[in-house]
Amino acid sequence: MRLLWVELRDFRNHVLTRIDPVPDGLLVAVGPNGEGKTNLLEGIHFLYALASPRVSTNAPLVREGAQAAYVRGEFDTREGKALVEVEIPMQGAARVQVNRSPIRRKRDLRRQVRAVLFGPFDLPIVIGEPGKRRTFMDEALTTLWPLKEALLTAYDRALRQRNRLFKEWDGPGVPPGIDVWDEALVTAGAALICARTEAMQRLSPFASEEFKALAGYDLLTMYTANVTAPEPEGVEDAFRARIAERRNDELQRRTSLVGPHRDDLDLAVRDMGARAFGSYGETWAAALCLRLGLAGAVAAEIGEPPLLLVDDPFSALDPVRRDHIGERLAARSGQVLITVADSAEVPSGAHAIWDIRGGSVTPRGAL
Repeated sequence: MRLLWVELRDFRNHVLTRIDPVPDGLLVAVGPNGEGKTNLLEGIHFLYALASPRVSTNAPLVREGAQAAYVRGEFDTREGKALVEVEIPMQGAARVQVNRSPIRRKRDLRRQVRAVLFGPFDLPIVIGEPGKRRTFMDEALTTLWPLKEALLTAYDRALRQRNRLFKEWDGPGVPPGIDVWDEALVTAGAALICARTEAMQRLSPFASEEFKALAGYDLLTMYTANVTAPEPEGVEDAFRARIAERRNDELQRRTSLVGPHRDDLDLAVRDMGARAFGSYGETWAAALCLRLGLAGAVAAEIGEPPLLLVDDPFSALDPVRRDHIGERLAARSGQVLITVADSAEVPSGAHAIWDIRGGSVTPRGAL
């Protein structure tokens, strides 16, 4: 899976940036903060995720004075070439075409294009609230198996409907029809728990390997599901039992208290939990290695490396760890695009360097 070329027009501070071709190997975008390095990665990310990892609305993505931003690029995939063209208006939904035809669902594109992005916005996965880790697990799940996005949709629908019944019911006893949504929650929730379990089992060894290479000791990851059973076949029965146990509490609080929306991912190093990590650098390394672990799991799943985008990987690392991660990034197969603020941080194994100033990209040339 390769990105052949990419073009940004009126995207953030990029008036017109076109990189053609995009070579293989380790690619490094160099420039001071605020010049457009992260914006370049964000634009490439938008090509396959159809969303920004930094903002939830379109307006910040559109260059001041423009009415819309445009991101275009072509991927060479196992299923053939995919030309992706996205128009991002100031307001309203982005308009997306793949090979000149509109797409119906995001997962139709994600099934063809696999990519993994790391950035400073990933730190809350390690030290933030459980919801951040649930989001990461679901991103891992849908990156590994895009069609399983339907599991998230089914569970979210059941959860919303069930919570709505609780909130609107003022009578005695249980709300009418709750049994139907109990069963819908159980069915969808058990499927999601099993899928998250498998996704974390695939990712964890790769993340631990990356962290050990960087720090010299393991990163332990453990999916802590709100509903557990010795075997996958028993999850639905365990789910029903937990709902029965918490029924009175749910009626009192008027919300669902059992299910994957209360899951977490436990992270630990040297017998310390994530919130007790010894340093900011250790926290940064854990977040980075989770993403690198996901890239490794995707490569093992589909038989080829995904596009890997890494924003500012070295800023929180000491020189020794910076060199280690630089060597490992340079040794990865496929395309790896990273950003650094200074030329002194460019890894020795870089295949190409792009200087970025004021939203303009100038190739320094292949090494």
